[in-house]
Amino acid sequence: MKNSRPLFTLTLLMSLWATSLGWAQSMPATKAAPASPPATATGKIGAATVTVKYNSPSVKGRPIYGSLVPYGQVWRAGANEATTVEFSKDVMVQGKKLPAGTYAFFAIPTEKEWTVIFNKTAKQWGSFKYDEKQDALRVMATPRKAAAMTEQLAYIVTKDGLVLRWENLELPVAIK
Repeated sequence: MKNSRPLFTLTLLMSLWATSLGWAQSMPATKAAPASPPATATGKIGAATVTVKYNSPSVKGRPIYGSLVPYGQVWRAGANEATTVEFSKDVMVQGKKLPAGTYAFFAIPTEKEWTVIFNKTAKQWGSFKYDEKQDALRVMATPRKAAAMTEQLAYIVTKDGLVLRWENLELPVAIK
């Protein structure tokens, strides 16, 4: 009887170990990172706090403008849900007044000039139910060649406004 206790303990430990192996194998695999992860850009422009929430797609070797993002069509300016821009105070966008609030941010890109849209329906999936009648403001902005290639779509809030960067292009939107 004296020798059975260590044998019992060893048997119990091996049983627990074998059970844990089976448990570990039955656990779900870890989730893969989303293709277009959520991102946020925040900063101050004058007295206003500006927050951009968006999903950030990657170039992945694809042609972007004029292809994945067609010219002449409303684009959600990100992936998945529509990108939103929140202003804590009234601002001037490209010289036009925009009241404080949260807006869906859309764009209609062309090769030379983009229409930038702030839409009152902030919560919407993509641009599938975009309604022009809900636009709070439309302004024109001129894209330019970026200093470097940006693989993942990014928004930057600067003291002078908002900049969208993706692929080899950036779109500055003046805000005061």
